[in-house]
Amino acid sequence: MFAFKFSSKFQSPAISRVAAVVAHSVRKFLMLAGLVFVLGLAGTYKGHTGLLDGLQAMFPGGVSAGESALPVAGDGSFQPVSLAHQARLVPSMQQALQYVARRYRVSHEVLVPIFHSAQESSRELGLDPLLIIAVIGVESGFNPFSQSVVGAQGLMQVMPRFHADKLPDDAGELPFFDPVTNVQVGSRILRESINRYGGLVPGLQQFGGATNDPARRYSAKVLAERQRLQQAVQGLQST
Repeated sequence: MFAFKFSSKFQSPAISRVAAVVAHSVRKFLMLAGLVFVLGLAGTYKGHTGLLDGLQAMFPGGVSAGESALPVAGDGSFQPVSLAHQARLVPSMQQALQYVARRYRVSHEVLVPIFHSAQESSRELGLDPLLIIAVIGVESGFNPFSQSVVGAQGLMQVMPRFHADKLPDDAGELPFFDPVTNVQVGSRILRESINRYGGLVPGLQQFGGATNDPARRYSAKVLAERQRLQQAVQGLQST
């Protein structure tokens, strides 16, 4: 793909090694860029912009502050959209978003649809929205392309083979890597786990696949993250 040639007068083993490293890095970058383009194209072609938002998390400098490149025209073309035109978040979720953006180094533009999905799911299911955000932080660190060795996918690490029946009818390709869809499905699984296992802590343990842990370390980790979110919200409200 790229050839790096040096005159034999200056060529040395050290220079050759440097050239090889540079060439390898360039090839890896181009491969990644191609993957990002293909995944983004698949997501927008199917009308699911959450996948594109997740891609933007990897390259947060791609749009200007306060804008998000979403397909808003009828022909699917990309137009900058002010965050004011995106879903409204309640003040506590706006403040939690600021904390998460700093803690996890994710752009505000990418977090807005994730937080809105958590907010709407919490209203529908009777969950604390900060609990959903805490689970996302613990499970994936807000990486929408996270995948475990056992096949759990996306922000809330949903197992596709167990929960495909919970997908919306309009789910597109790679639905569990779509941040919005993943949060919707993951929140429903969390609600079911809490109901089925008789409370928040045992429900969290089941959600995290840790029902056999007597120390309940998974639930403690999630609840500690929720407490940090609550403290961040309270701190921002008092300033």
